[in-house]
Amino acid sequence: MAEPSTDPKPDTSSEPKLATTETELATNPLHGDASKEEAAPAASLTEQASSVASTAASTVTAAASGVADNVFSMFGGGAKKEKKDEDDDRGDNSGSAKAQKAAAAEENPEEEAPESEDVHFEPVIRLTEKVDVKTNEELEEQTFKMRAKLFKFVKDANEWKERGTGDVRLLKHKENGKTRLVMRRDKTLKVCANHYVVPDMKLSPNVGSDRSWVWNAAADVSEGEPEAQTLAIRFANSENANLFKEAFIKAQQENEALFAKA
Repeated sequence: MAEPSTDPKPDTSSEPKLATTETELATNPLHGDASKEEAAPAASLTEQASSVASTAASTVTAAASGVADNVFSMFGGGAKKEKKDEDDDRGDNSGSAKAQKAAAAEENPEEEAPESEDVHFEPVIRLTEKVDVKTNEELEEQTFKMRAKLFKFVKDANEWKERGTGDVRLLKHKENGKTRLVMRRDKTLKVCANHYVVPDMKLSPNVGSDRSWVWNAAADVSEGEPEAQTLAIRFANSENANLFKEAFIKAQQENEALFAKA
């Protein structure tokens, strides 16, 4: 007798079969909502990342703008600041504001700034002594003065050299009455001519000029030691030259009488 077969028999029913996914949804309807909930946190994370990136970009932009303002202000650029102090000062120029300040100062005199004390410094060196500079002209009176330029003839070089520009003067001694010719350079006041006006001297025109004279001095002491010099003097015009000649000849005549007595 044959044994009955244990293999399952194929399902030959005509009912349609459901897919695995549909079966799971049928048996567990909340499974689809769970997948949606998992997708929702992912979307929120993306939005947060976008928000953080936007905030960081705004912060960087603001920082860059601040640095630019600082750089521009360093070199004189940037936005102009309001000058409130100037506006306040302009408002204080009115008479009412001044009157209010004056009234406030009278009511509260202690608020006024105290006056600074006078500061006194003792000098390191006291220049109390007056130094008298002697020129050996203290006992002489001036009888003539005229501005001119003086020259000296140098024999070795056979040429004229300028001695200086300044005032040529005739000085008469108050005690013995003798007259000498003295000339000093401008600014330095160095002596460039110093000799007595003796009768032997003769003024001659220099190269036919009507404003220049030449004479020989036997003992000129402008360099310290008596020395024979050939001098020439030039004036601004012929009138000044003639005035010098007249005073020179007069001094010669006076000295001639004094030298004869000596």
